[in-house]
Amino acid sequence: MNVSTQPFTTSAELARPSVADAVVGNDKTSLFIRKPNPDDGWGIYELVKSCPPLDVNSAYAYLLLATQFRDSCAVATNEEGEIVGFVSGYVKSNASDTYFLWQVAVGEKARGTGLARRLVEAVMTRPELSDVRHLETTITPDNAASWGLFTRLADRWQAPLNSREYFSTDQLGGEHDPENLVRIGPFEPDRI
Repeated sequence: MNVSTQPFTTSAELARPSVADAVVGNDKTSLFIRKPNPDDGWGIYELVKSCPPLDVNSAYAYLLLATQFRDSCAVATNEEGEIVGFVSGYVKSNASDTYFLWQVAVGEKARGTGLARRLVEAVMTRPELSDVRHLETTITPDNAASWGLFTRLADRWQAPLNSREYFSTDQLGGEHDPENLVRIGPFEPDRI
């Protein structure tokens, strides 16, 4: 069996503006948004661990997201290549016009820059998602930061936002707050 291995570009190299989808930040720092790669799995895992109340998945899960779902995920790095933001999601197989956003994480170093919105919009404007007209996610009732983000996105995109209970506390094993399904759309891609 002939197995070839292709070298991967390191996160620090990918942080260069020529590779980034978008450059954001402020006067003090620049942040680069791009598709993740296998070198990013552990950095994504560490970022999510530092962002409660996000549920932390295994490092393996983040490696899968960085490879198998890279077209529908994004990382943000600083100039040193450190991962300071992450968004994951996928286009639903049973509704190709709907993107399900799984997690958004913004590290302490990048908070207050509008990075969460920019990460979501960077993914939503990719050619791979050109048929998407709805965004779905789940949010616990007490997660004010997430409710604020998705309310702002709906307003910015001039699209309706609807919510209903999706998973009950019992369905989540009794130790997790219920999750509401939040749906934005339909929206026009040119409003993103």
